[in-house]
Amino acid sequence: MRAARRTQRLPTGGLTSLLGAGREYGAVDLAVGTPEWPAPPENLVAQAASAVAGYNQYESPEGVRALREQIAAALGAAGDPVDPETELTVTVGASEGLCVALLSVVDPGDEVIVFDPSYENFLGGIALSGGCPRWVRADSAGRVDPDDLAAAFGPRTKAVVVNTPNNPTGHVLTREELDVLGALCERHDTTVISDEVYARYVFDGRRHVSVAEIPSLRDRSVVVGSLSKSHAISGWRIGFVRANPALSSVLRRVHIATTAGAAGPLQRAVVQSGALTERDWDPTAGMQRNRDRVVELFSRAGLECLVPEGGCYVLADIRPVTERASDEFAKRLLVEAGIVVAPGRYFFGSGAGGDELVRIAFNRRSETLDEVERRLAAFGTVAG
Repeated sequence: MRAARRTQRLPTGGLTSLLGAGREYGAVDLAVGTPEWPAPPENLVAQAASAVAGYNQYESPEGVRALREQIAAALGAAGDPVDPETELTVTVGASEGLCVALLSVVDPGDEVIVFDPSYENFLGGIALSGGCPRWVRADSAGRVDPDDLAAAFGPRTKAVVVNTPNNPTGHVLTREELDVLGALCERHDTTVISDEVYARYVFDGRRHVSVAEIPSLRDRSVVVGSLSKSHAISGWRIGFVRANPALSSVLRRVHIATTAGAAGPLQRAVVQSGALTERDWDPTAGMQRNRDRVVELFSRAGLECLVPEGGCYVLADIRPVTERASDEFAKRLLVEAGIVVAPGRYFFGSGAGGDELVRIAFNRRSETLDEVERRLAAFGTVAG
């Protein structure tokens, strides 16, 4: 069988290969971002069980109206109104939302600017759309030089994919950075696709700024969101895309062609639980404590940790303790300490970089982090 050429450009699934990678070693998994903490709101799970008994058929492809209204209210809390009827579409997780956005905007041969490092699924979505990635290297803190960004734009540039808070660096794009991006996109008639799935988790008094809040990007952006991390229901696959009405109509047609709609009972469960409107359930402070603890544990072990501004991952430099490549170091940590981390090279789609880095997830229960502390202490030095 001759597979389509575009499939040859799909990433090899390095991150998904880590699912269950440490089972034979009884390892603690800090590699993938599947939430172990916080637990989903109790009422949300209870409503899911109830909804399955009553709603088992297709819903409207654009998503349950009441759910879109609640998402719109949550997004509009910062003073930026969202029309749930014309600007929001519920998708099968953020992964489908990303692919729908790229398929709606990018033609084969178009260039798509991507920051390096980034989440590997960005490369997959670009490949499926027929686009060509144009990499812009970020510094160790996740920031991109404005001159490097400007130089990446050209006559074939059709879209820019950003992620804020960023996976894996934890950098939160500032309004000033987004203003620079907006001016460039206006000049080159380019659309921004912004993965904002970690928007709930922004630390140290910072505020998440959506691309949709930037006047120059308001009508030339697609915001991709999800409940997977914010409410710890990654298996439910409930995401959404936000765009202006004209672009939303295109997104919805592509969405119908790809999945025709997200799971109806689970959409209903979110609505009936009131999870999106619950003000007393806010795990952000607890997530920041987890961040600080993981930074302290692995810094004590000798790694140089970048303190993330948001998200649920720590990016750590292993060079102070080893000259091994990141995948070799991760293998040693798995076999000898029983801890799984993600090799940094999985996040450098350009193929250059990441051998000195590992990514460590901290959306974990305190008991899990207690066990990590014990294992690191028993392991002793990670040097070598």
